Amino acid sequence: MDDLYRELIMDHYRSPRHAGLLAPHDISYEDENPLCGDRIHLTLRVDAEGIITAVGWEGDGCAISQAAASLLYEDLVGRPLDYAKNLTAEEVLERVGVALSPVRVKCALLSLKVLKAGAYGLDQNGT
Repeated sequence: MDDLYRELIMDHYRSPRHAGLLAPHDISYEDENPLCGDRIHLTLRVDAEGIITAVGWEGDGCAISQAAASLLYEDLVGRPLDYAKNLTAEEVLERVGVALSPVRVKCALLSLKVLKAGAYGLDQNGT
């Protein structure tokens, strides 16, 4: 089963879903993991009812951080912003699907950290 997840990780790393930043956007947040150099910048469009209508992101880093972002962000369109606020680390790690060392867990969870910071209104870049 690990081989299947490894293939999935490499597929998302090589062909990330929703790649590219949105302009205009309603939410924009960027953060990095300075220990390993992973970086993710997420932009979202959210309608008046609080539904995510578009996702765009870009990043740099290891296969785990970039694939985790792609896996997490591909499922956001059409969901309420509250869905994003309530996602857990366990749900993200389940999507990644392979056992990770503590350092790699931080890589995988950077995308969740960026999503939650943006969803809770820590917009760094304005619209």
